[in-house]
Amino acid sequence: MTDTPMTRVRRCACALLAGLFALSAPAGAQVRLPAMGEAASAGMPLGEERRLGDRVAIEVHRDPSYLDDPILTEYMRGLWRPLLRAAQQRGEIGADMQQQFAWELFLIRDRSINAFALPGGFVGVHLGLIAATATRDELVSVMAHELSHVTQRHIARSIESSGRQSALGVATMLLGMIAAARSSNVDVARAAIAGGQAAMIQGQLNFSRDMEREADRMGQTLMGEAGFDMAGMPAMFDLLDKANRLSDAGAFPYLRSHPLTIERIAESQTRAGVDRVAQTRSDVEHELMRARARVLMDPAAGALRAHVQALQQPPAGRVLSPAGTAYAAALAGVQLQDAAATRAGLQALSTAWAGQTGSKRWLDLLQVEAALALPGVNSPSGGVALPAGPPPRVDAWTRPELLLWGRVVLERPSEAQTRQIARRDIHQTLRSWLVTNPGDAPLWELLARYEEANGNRLAMLRATAEASAASGQIESALVTLQSARSQARRTTGLDGMELAVIDTRLAELRRQRMQREGRETRDGRDGRSERGD
Repeated sequence: MTDTPMTRVRRCACALLAGLFALSAPAGAQVRLPAMGEAASAGMPLGEERRLGDRVAIEVHRDPSYLDDPILTEYMRGLWRPLLRAAQQRGEIGADMQQQFAWELFLIRDRSINAFALPGGFVGVHLGLIAATATRDELVSVMAHELSHVTQRHIARSIESSGRQSALGVATMLLGMIAAARSSNVDVARAAIAGGQAAMIQGQLNFSRDMEREADRMGQTLMGEAGFDMAGMPAMFDLLDKANRLSDAGAFPYLRSHPLTIERIAESQTRAGVDRVAQTRSDVEHELMRARARVLMDPAAGALRAHVQALQQPPAGRVLSPAGTAYAAALAGVQLQDAAATRAGLQALSTAWAGQTGSKRWLDLLQVEAALALPGVNSPSGGVALPAGPPPRVDAWTRPELLLWGRVVLERPSEAQTRQIARRDIHQTLRSWLVTNPGDAPLWELLARYEEANGNRLAMLRATAEASAASGQIESALVTLQSARSQARRTTGLDGMELAVIDTRLAELRRQRMQREGRETRDGRDGRSERGD
């Protein structure tokens, strides 16, 4: 990836986000940490911290580096959920925090080794971090560390010492840095970062060494209770330490925001067991996800071609295992729209998988993804076929199956019918999923396609509006809902409930818009439906 000024600014912004002001404390300075059970932050309510996080997260989600890859996201959330459950069982996530915080883990398309926590329960992970880890335990150690920053409210406690106005300044600084990262104007970027650093120094907003040690200690215990190997944390520290001593070159912002010390490394080794080392377990699933991260983190054609060509190299010259190398080659072929390279990668993956234990789910999902991208099976150049046999039962589908097989039903209906996938079943499953996951924009977009295919224009407009709202595009959602409302009023015999639902959502989105703009209502009329169309 070219190290452009914009890339450097984004890295600086992410590095600052990673610790949310991770400046070293003055020599000898100590920050008293509250005892377990003591209020973590009396100065910043949970709701205020969540609103601050929402403002920043919306901008991060709009950034081109934000990545919602259903397969990789599903794998990461599979690691994230046990950590959350363990934190709840340990009492680190109370009922109020559970309800008010987002607890969202998201991906950043960047090859640097980094992860960061935002206010309000958001944690971001760079693809470079996933690609660098040899085991899931190493990866989970970083996730558990960042989660502990959230549960112990280190961000709020850093802000609290400077008062409420600092929180507003922090939000402004972070939003300014993200905006600067999109700009090609280096002076603007430098000014934003310099201003942010000045604000941090003035407000004394920093993760202290005590906070870092607390996140290490609690994160390592948490990962152990969630079923992961605690030796993954010293193994991750060792990986970072060795890589940093060899060469940083801007690829390790995590080390600048979370500086390693001999004491931190030694303490993590002691907690894991002095004589223990992390077991490099045979974990084909993690290897496939490492391969996926390596492909997606650098979309340049040259980098993708290198993954395809790696299939021809002797095993000793490969970075990944045979299965990982084949998976990367197949996915790179998809990205390049090269059917021959994709088929070769899939064939090599099938060969490498022979004799492996475990589910073929990730292999099948990759083949569905490839078949949707390269459908010309009967064309002279050929395409990619869907996996043989029926997919899992619809009621057992998770998000990747819904997004991929759901498209198959719309785009390749005859093959879906052969596999006995009923469109009505997927339609109902989508609607049920979105009741409990209303912020899932890609699934709202898919539901809108199903409603359109069923000839239900009003429902299609509503789903399209929800997709816009879930993406943070409130104005677009309001315009679409107004269009839906106009159509509803012109439709004869329409159930009044439909119009009431639209009016309710219009009111809710107007309130969100007002909150975002910082306006306060005096008489509650902000929720009133507009009767003019």
